[in-house]
Order: sequence, then C-alpha cells, then structure tokens
Amino acid sequence: MRLSTSWMYQQSLSNMLNQQSALATTQNQVSTGSRINVASDDPAGAGQVVNLNHIIAANSQYSDSINSATTSLNTEASTLSSVNSVLDSARTLALQAINGTLSNTDRNSIASQLSQMRDQLVQQANSTDSNGNALFAGTSSATTPFQVGVNGTVSYQGNNGQQRAAVGSGLQIATNDSGAGLFMNIPTGNGSFVASAGAANTGTLVVGANSVTDQAAWTAGAATSGGGYTITFGAGNTWAATDATGNPVLDSSGNPVGGTYQDGGAISFNGMSISMSGTPAAGDTVSVKAGGQQDIFTTLSNMINALQSGGSDTQLTNVMSRQVESIDQTQSTLSAAQVAIGGRLDTLQAQQSSYQDLNVTYQSALSDVQNVDAYTAISNLSLQSTALQASQQVFAQVKSMSLFNYIK
Repeated sequence: MRLSTSWMYQQSLSNMLNQQSALATTQNQVSTGSRINVASDDPAGAGQVVNLNHIIAANSQYSDSINSATTSLNTEASTLSSVNSVLDSARTLALQAINGTLSNTDRNSIASQLSQMRDQLVQQANSTDSNGNALFAGTSSATTPFQVGVNGTVSYQGNNGQQRAAVGSGLQIATNDSGAGLFMNIPTGNGSFVASAGAANTGTLVVGANSVTDQAAWTAGAATSGGGYTITFGAGNTWAATDATGNPVLDSSGNPVGGTYQDGGAISFNGMSISMSGTPAAGDTVSVKAGGQQDIFTTLSNMINALQSGGSDTQLTNVMSRQVESIDQTQSTLSAAQVAIGGRLDTLQAQQSSYQDLNVTYQSALSDVQNVDAYTAISNLSLQSTALQASQQVFAQVKSMSLFNYIK
C-alpha cells in the first residue's frame, strides 16, 4: 500500500484538530463547571437539564406566591388584632356607661371617645396590603371599600369574594376576607334572636342576657310565630306573649303562655330564656326578633346617639346592653376569621417547607446531570494538552522529512 506524503499530512492534521476540539470542550467544562454547555454535549442529559430547570422555576414561582400570600395574611391578622383592641375599649366604655350614674358631661365624653373609635375602625377596615390592595374589599378593585356618607352611615363598596393565590399544582389559598362578613353582616342579639325593651316603656325594666335553651323548641316556635314575639306586662308584673300577628303564644297543652315576672328573674318559653331586672309598668313591652343583622359602625353610632340623647338611665342601659351584644358578635366573627387565617398560614408554611426540601433534591439532581467533576476534568485537560503537544511535535518532525534526508 502506497502512503503519500499528502495523506500523512492530512491524517496528522485531522488528528490534531480532533484533539484541539476535545481540549477546547474540556477547557470550557473546567471554566464553566458545567458538563453540558450545548445540547450536542449530551442530548439525553440536556433534556433532563431542561426538565429539571422547568420544575425548579415552577417551584420558585410557587414559593414567591407563598411569600406574597403570607405577607397579606399576616397583615390581615395584625389588622384584625388591632380592630379587636378597639372593640375591647368600646365594650369597656359601654359597660362603664351602664354601671355608673353619669352626668351629661360624662356621657358626652364617652360619646366623643366612641366617635373617635368609630373613625379608627373605618380606617382599619380600609387597610391595604404591601401592594396597596384593600385587605377587606373581597375581589373588588375598590381601594376604600368602606365609605362614610353625609349622615355618618358607613356603606360597603366591596364584594363577598376572596382573592386567592396559587401555591401549588391545583392548590389555591385565600389571601384575604370580605369586609361584608367581618364588619357589616353581624348577627344581632345572641345570634339567634335579639330581645329589646320597648322604646315607649315607662318602667325600669332592663333586658339582660338571653339565649336559646332548646334549639328544637326555638326552631319550631319561630316557624309558627311569624318571625318574632311581643311580651306585654300587665298589673302586678304579670306577662303574656303574642306572636307577630298578635295571636297569643300557646304552650304544648294549648294554653296561652304567660305568668308573673320576678325582678331579676327570667321569662322562658318556646326554647328561649330572657333575663330581666327592674320593675315594668303596666303596658311595657319586650320584643323578640329573629335573624337580624347590624354592622359594627352602626353599633357604635347607636351607642353614641344613646349617650347624647339625654334619655333615662333605664333607656341608656337597655340600648347599651344590646350594643354590647353586637360587639360580642363582631368579636366572635373576627376570632373565627383569625383562626381561619392561622390555618391558612400553617398550610403556606408547610407548603413552603416542602418546596425548600424539593428544591434541594432537584438542585442535587441537576448538579449530577449538568455539572462536571472538577478533578476528572482538570486531569483530562492535562492529558489532552500533553497529547496535543506531542502530536504537534511529531507532525513538525514528519513534515521536515523527505527522500533526500534519507539518502543523505
């Protein structure tokens, strides 16, 4: 077989070019620390890198969403705690007005404090998160969901929805609560009914604590009463009850409900018990109404109006007692919301912890596929560099050889 000089040159050149390419690849791996810099380095590995980077990016987005949701919920929880503190102060003032014999100056002073608290509650209800979004507007874009009218009444401009954040595949968490449920649609009385002394009463009767003692009897009675009752007092503290249509309320034996009231005692029928104190005048009444709602701003306004009206101690006590019930209902609603927020924060924390663990796992897998073994790469670089130098030296010697050198 005849070996031409040109063929030997071509083979030597091709071999050196291949060694240079391999050396360049290894140099790139050493400088970047990555085994796969282009897809051709390892097509299968490159596919794995793309998939792992996609998963890591998705988890990072979920983590950012969790951080944002956590901030919003913590802001809401802090705001509701502040609202509760204001309501505690309002409740204390209401009890102070009930328990003491106050002068008009004292009453006006308490009314002034309550007015400031009402303004503070409006401000807190219009709180925003770190992005400037209203906390309690639901899904509405209203920046001030609670608006104060010219007559001092507060209206709600938001809706009943909840904003949600995607924190996982198919998993969404509510990041706020509607102000309608927290501040506006508050059940009156004990949550089932409200018992109120008649505005035209002339005695000293004060309606106290009341409750449902037999849910089945209460439900059955409410279904036939037309939505409420009226208790009317006669001479000698006798009383009788009528339904919303004015018909006498009957007991299980078909006899009219009634009896004689004792100061400090309770009147009970149809599964409810109403504590009272004082002495009613003949013709005084107590109304029982079911299913009412009242916003917390109206509650404070009612307290302010009662203090400024100049009414009797009995009238003030009756009004304040009903408003204290409304404050208690509001605080119960806020407490339930805070418990729900705590549950959501626990879910977010658990989800974030899961993503942190998964990120370590995926980063390790990505490193195994993509990163180069530094020790091996440096060793290969040294060997390839030496081999290339040897090839270059051999080629230099070969290209200078000819037949004349051999004859010589």
